[in-house]
Amino acid sequence: MDGPLYEQIYNYLYEKIKSGELPTGSRVPSEKELATQFGVSRITSKKALEILASDHLIERVQGKGSFVAEHMPDRKEKESENKSSQQQWKVIGLILPDFADSYGLRLIQGVEERSSELGGRMMMKLTYDKREEEEAAIRSFHQIGVDGLIIFPVHGEHYSPEFLRLVLDKYPLVFVDRYLKGLAACSVYTDNRSASYDITKYLIDRGHTKIGFISLPAENTSTIEDRILGYTEALIMHGQQLNPQHLMTNLFSSVPRSFEERNVQVDFENVKTFVELNPDLTAFVVAEYNLALILREVLLSLGKKIPEECSIVCFDSPRSPFHKYLFTHVRQDEFEMGRQAVELLQKQWDSQEVPFHNTVPYSIIKGDSTL
Repeated sequence: MDGPLYEQIYNYLYEKIKSGELPTGSRVPSEKELATQFGVSRITSKKALEILASDHLIERVQGKGSFVAEHMPDRKEKESENKSSQQQWKVIGLILPDFADSYGLRLIQGVEERSSELGGRMMMKLTYDKREEEEAAIRSFHQIGVDGLIIFPVHGEHYSPEFLRLVLDKYPLVFVDRYLKGLAACSVYTDNRSASYDITKYLIDRGHTKIGFISLPAENTSTIEDRILGYTEALIMHGQQLNPQHLMTNLFSSVPRSFEERNVQVDFENVKTFVELNPDLTAFVVAEYNLALILREVLLSLGKKIPEECSIVCFDSPRSPFHKYLFTHVRQDEFEMGRQAVELLQKQWDSQEVPFHNTVPYSIIKGDSTL
């Protein structure tokens, strides 16, 4: 059988009802029984039963179970009605840690615009980079009955077991911003390895031979891991010495809700110590915009002139008139990322094969932080 697993269960039970194998008034297998029979989660079997109930094919009695309805609608008429409704009202659940004008806002706009163009609707939940919030969001969207999920995973060493359940259930799903190693799931993201290579080479081409790297902990997060790889490859390919002491990957104030005075001050002191211990560094590749802000303040506090004495490049930098200082940066096409994520969901709804790895373009934007 083709199509989503909940649909397969729906069709299986419908045929049993239609053939009389499940006559009027008879008990329908429970969520648990169907989950065991089909090897799926109870979320999936529950959705199949809920759709059967909404189509008036079964009646669900709390505490007793589900039973074949006495009066059933015409199947062809119901299918036509459902098809028309689904085409107009596909609902997408968007789950992401947080958003800002530096990164995330345009991603949301891309998802919303393409959803609307395809006749769908978008619902959004923020997780604030907490795994328990992410898992709760997935469960709540399942209960609501969204047709597909677009997820920006939380930062961390291990991914949620909910992700594996979604993949095993063949639930329409797209990850954005990163891919998850070992998980056969559709993702759309920037080629961070290539982008980091190019932005590091940008500094090398301008004569820098001592270049540092500053980021969050990698923690098995493909985005950060690939940016570190791109940085190291650029140095090696251009005959630069790779010094592990020039890498700082223990900051955290760009994590959602952590860019607060106390946390920023901790990272400020750590970055200041890093810069003071590496006085030979004349340029820095920074993985996140907020961390680039901290580095800039550190360098200025030490009397360093930017960009005359030290250069900074980073990923993403707001292009609003309210942000007068623009870092030289990798500009990710997050708007296209959002649009492409919706299109990949549409292909899954249409039972088309989708590639697991999909990348969007990026560009290097010259700013005030480099010569």
